[in-house]
Amino acid sequence: MRDVAIVAAGMTPFGELWQWSLRDLFGAAALEALRHARTDHLDAIYVGNMSGGQFVGQEHLGPLMADQLGMAGVPATRVESACASGGAALRAAFLEVASGMSDLVLAAGVEKMNDGADVTSVLASAADQESEVYHGVTFPGLYALIARAHMETHGTTLEDLAVVSVKNHRHGAHNPKAQFRQEVTVDQVMSSALVADPLRLLHCSPVSDGAAAVLLCPLGRAKEFTDRPVKIRASGMATSAMALADRRDPAFLDAVSVAGGRAYTMAGLGPADIDVAEVHDCFTIAELCVLEALCFTERGRAGEATRAGETTLGGRIPVNTSGGLKAKGHPVGATGIAQVIEIFEQLRGEAGERQVPDAAVGLAQNMGGSGASAVVHIFERV
Repeated sequence: MRDVAIVAAGMTPFGELWQWSLRDLFGAAALEALRHARTDHLDAIYVGNMSGGQFVGQEHLGPLMADQLGMAGVPATRVESACASGGAALRAAFLEVASGMSDLVLAAGVEKMNDGADVTSVLASAADQESEVYHGVTFPGLYALIARAHMETHGTTLEDLAVVSVKNHRHGAHNPKAQFRQEVTVDQVMSSALVADPLRLLHCSPVSDGAAAVLLCPLGRAKEFTDRPVKIRASGMATSAMALADRRDPAFLDAVSVAGGRAYTMAGLGPADIDVAEVHDCFTIAELCVLEALCFTERGRAGEATRAGETTLGGRIPVNTSGGLKAKGHPVGATGIAQVIEIFEQLRGEAGERQVPDAAVGLAQNMGGSGASAVVHIFERV
């Protein structure tokens, strides 16, 4: 396999973007990436998208988005893995370039969630319909069950969950693309409206519109497009039982653990080698569970580590410097690519007030549903 680099990125703001259509969002992010690379050519396009058909009635996104770029004829494929669709699109693009099939491939993600669809119902399509959704479960409900299991097993507290939100809003306040750029306090989080006990509104990521795109090529050609490429050192993916009740331990994200292990092995690195990480904090409990599954902390210790400041800027392993899904926003198909863009900017020294000093190795972890699919990528500054 060939070494692969990311050479350019583009991203819209995240939020309630009423003035932009699905194709407008994709076009803005993709064209920004192409402009940065000073190219008007692509060999292939991968579009991460969870539910364009349900949100805005639009399926068959590959040819639609190729045409939006004026590139009808270029192979273009829509990739779906629920909220991990963006990460899965990056993995597909990485494998295409690594295999030698193509040289210049766009990996993008896009979602338009605010145009009137029943968002709760659409997102529930990523859960097990027969054993979960039929009985009334929602995604806040599933993550509330995960939170309760973690509390019962490890003694995790509501304040532990709140501190994750406080940290990520603090980081997001410095991100010009973030949906929420204001800080919050522990008291504000713990007194916000109850959504699914014990989760409150400020434990939950928002409903968002947005798009993000990165351009991949062989590392040997990277200097044609940028003087600061970022190498994709590893890609790992795994799945788990869809239904939470079918997992051995609902407080542990086994697909994340397996995907992370595969990425660490491929990179020849371990958790201690990671300088900065973007992880899938769709709910605050998810960040704690991911930290444990990726071995950034011992099982049951993620809440303690977060309270101690280990995962904040300046800490041992800064996590979600972008603001995470919690503050940056979560347009589900675009999230995995947006995470990668934060790592891309960190390793290039372009993150401004969010910059992790001397960041050389970064990790992005994206997952679908309640953790039934997971994608982990590791990146290295060249």
